[in-house]
Amino acid sequence: MRGLLALMLASVAAVQVLAGAQNPRPGVPDITGSWERYGGFFGAPTEAQRNDPTIPPRAPQPPLKPEYLKEWQARVQAAREADAKGTPLATNYTNCLPDGMPTMMGAMFPLEILQSRGQITIIEEAFTQVRRILLDQPQKRIDDVEPGFYGRSVGHWEDDTLVVDTIGVKENVRFQNTSHSRDMRIAERMHLVAPDILWNEITITDPVTLDKPWTVVYAYRRMKNYTLLEYVCEDNREFADQGFQKSTLGTEKK
Repeated sequence: MRGLLALMLASVAAVQVLAGAQNPRPGVPDITGSWERYGGFFGAPTEAQRNDPTIPPRAPQPPLKPEYLKEWQARVQAAREADAKGTPLATNYTNCLPDGMPTMMGAMFPLEILQSRGQITIIEEAFTQVRRILLDQPQKRIDDVEPGFYGRSVGHWEDDTLVVDTIGVKENVRFQNTSHSRDMRIAERMHLVAPDILWNEITITDPVTLDKPWTVVYAYRRMKNYTLLEYVCEDNREFADQGFQKSTLGTEKK
């Protein structure tokens, strides 16, 4: 009898631990699950899109300082011309490098969000990118963070909004083809605007390259019963020429 009672108590405790791991405190929304990009559009938005409160505003042009703006415009123009010729410029994708932050939050492929005690983990299907947001921990000084693709992210809940601060993103990791310095800081505010629609308001500040903070808003729609697929960049059909200027599809001639 005592053995049965002990087993029942252990089972109840296990359920409570699992529940606490998924939703660590009352009032925090459940954003665990798979999500796909929602509300993005090319060209001018339709009237229905403009009037839909779940679709975020279109992203503005990066407010780069003059010297960086000139560089960005030249890079964008070169990419357009190369694409038109059918010889696209080599990018990090050519070498199977991940998007990094904050590009991965653009959700080119679905995202999975996992809520656990002390951490929120975000996984993107593309390149199996993994990002960890440490909850309720102090942020380090930028000089104390080893630069990486995703930087160091710390966050906390403000009512129903997840507030995240990220620093330490490698300078060769670009967002929308823009340059940034080691001092770049990424602030995010994630919250549900509908039961299955999540917004991520991303604000980038960089005293070196930007004239003012740059805010881009992404929206995601919950994908019920979807499991992320394996995505390993092991058989890339792209290669760069010797000058690493062009990216070519197909098998390199021998």
